[in-house]
Amino acid sequence: MAEKPTDEAPERRARGRPRAWGDTSDQNTIKSLDRAMEVLERLSELGGTTLSDLAQDLGQSPATIYRVLYTLEARGIVDFETGTQTWHIGAGAFLIGSRFLRRTSLVERARPVLRALMHETGETANLAVERDGLVLFLSQVETHETIRAFFPPGTMSPMHSSGIGKALLSRMEPARVDQIIAQHGLERFTDRTLSDAAALHADLAVTRARGYSVDAEEKTTGMRCIAAPIFDVHGEAVAGLSISGPAARMPAERQEAQAQAVMRAAFAVSRGIGGQMI
Repeated sequence: MAEKPTDEAPERRARGRPRAWGDTSDQNTIKSLDRAMEVLERLSELGGTTLSDLAQDLGQSPATIYRVLYTLEARGIVDFETGTQTWHIGAGAFLIGSRFLRRTSLVERARPVLRALMHETGETANLAVERDGLVLFLSQVETHETIRAFFPPGTMSPMHSSGIGKALLSRMEPARVDQIIAQHGLERFTDRTLSDAAALHADLAVTRARGYSVDAEEKTTGMRCIAAPIFDVHGEAVAGLSISGPAARMPAERQEAQAQAVMRAAFAVSRGIGGQMI
């Protein structure tokens, strides 16, 4: 007996990508959009620049770059400062970026812990994650002291010369660490920077064993940082928490006491997001 026909349309499965999403050929790239993203990324790195300088930096004609900037300005993604004739990242870009932070409860959970850590230690407290082999700072609570460290949200920094970077590297497989070294190198910022792979691996072994890392003036002369990893429900290090400040206020004799405060704070955030240490 034939099946009774139905007017109901077959249920369609929701898709986040088309069937050919793995195709990375040029046919799936919108070149004008790709160029706009290149302009936006470079502008964010420069912090502000003129049209001619940006065009020269990107190897594009000023007319092409202007069309991109004009389009982004209409959306509030970039701003133009008439007095200096310079282009800057706009409020629209901040709003989009802030929505990234709402994807996870990490920043929300960490915020009161950062405040408490700053009050306990008297130093600036920071929260960051790893993105593409670099440290991406998500949140900061500044000390009330006049001399302070400053890492505004969105700042990116090399991992090998960062307290949080080394805390996260210490929980990675050596092959992953070597991959990051190959990708970004080991730039020397001060005479204390660990610019040798063997020295970095040795430092990471010590960091993993004691549970915290130390940036002893390795990025900036006169500034120190102590950091500890934050763990998710799988026991994986997904973020790092630190305090940073002048070496005079963070001497070696205070390191252990300050490190204990940092580790307690990192544990509190880990617990707040359902994390555990394995």
